[in-house]
Amino acid sequence: MEIGTPRRTKEIIAKYGFSFKKSLGQNFLIDQNILNKIVGAAELDKTKGALEIGPGIGALTQRLAEEAGKVTAVEIDNRLIPILRDILEGETNAEVVHGDVLKLDLKQLFAERFADVSGVSVVANLPYYVTTPILMKLLEERLPLEHIVVMIQKEVAERMAAKPGGKDYGSLSVAVQYYCVPQLVCTVPHTVFIPQPNVDSAVIKLTLRDKPAVDVPDEEHFFRVVQASFAQRRKTLANNLTAFVGKDRREALAELLKRCDIDPVRRGETLSLEEFARISRAMLDAGWNA
Repeated sequence: MEIGTPRRTKEIIAKYGFSFKKSLGQNFLIDQNILNKIVGAAELDKTKGALEIGPGIGALTQRLAEEAGKVTAVEIDNRLIPILRDILEGETNAEVVHGDVLKLDLKQLFAERFADVSGVSVVANLPYYVTTPILMKLLEERLPLEHIVVMIQKEVAERMAAKPGGKDYGSLSVAVQYYCVPQLVCTVPHTVFIPQPNVDSAVIKLTLRDKPAVDVPDEEHFFRVVQASFAQRRKTLANNLTAFVGKDRREALAELLKRCDIDPVRRGETLSLEEFARISRAMLDAGWNA
């Protein structure tokens, strides 16, 4: 029987006497159409694996087990572990791991759980409060991923997919697009969850790039430049970066930006990834490794 329906979800909650923890951002999806869209976007088959983060009572886990060759679901709430193992007992290709994904050695987990699959995707309904830390961990650790398909807060998904020039474009957009090609799959109304969150969600698909979108000699410096450029959105690029490199370099910075073919009075939200990379490379060439 499908788990992700209002009736079945309520039955499971009642059977096991489960109570939601607001601190863990627990909202169970009760819409089969949305579940199908999430799983479809992941492009799974029986040769591939899926890592799920925060499976709840297993609505998405059940669908992933039908499509993928191997599924590993990581759940932080120890109260859900026996429920999940009971509900998923017949799914021989799905296993549940109790742990905090932010603290797990994911490279070791991949080596142990997914050694015999042709590719792995992360597919999850992520708690709002840890969305960005989880995604950045997945990306920064250079895990062998094909796709990351996650349901997250709609506003955050729009920021990840935003293009230069819009109000949603910021350092998160640059960070995600450095590693991935983002695609908004669908929006999800808050009414299709138990309990209902206060805001709507969206499903976003991040397809991992074979190599980063731009070539930079020092990634850490590149991201510091990006962060500094968005430090105060109303300020010009020159003013934000002056605070980054020091007031004594104000005039030299203006010249450096001009050499990069970038007007110092532009704002950070108008710059492409390549333009940020150009600035970072020029600063490093000038010995500005601040």
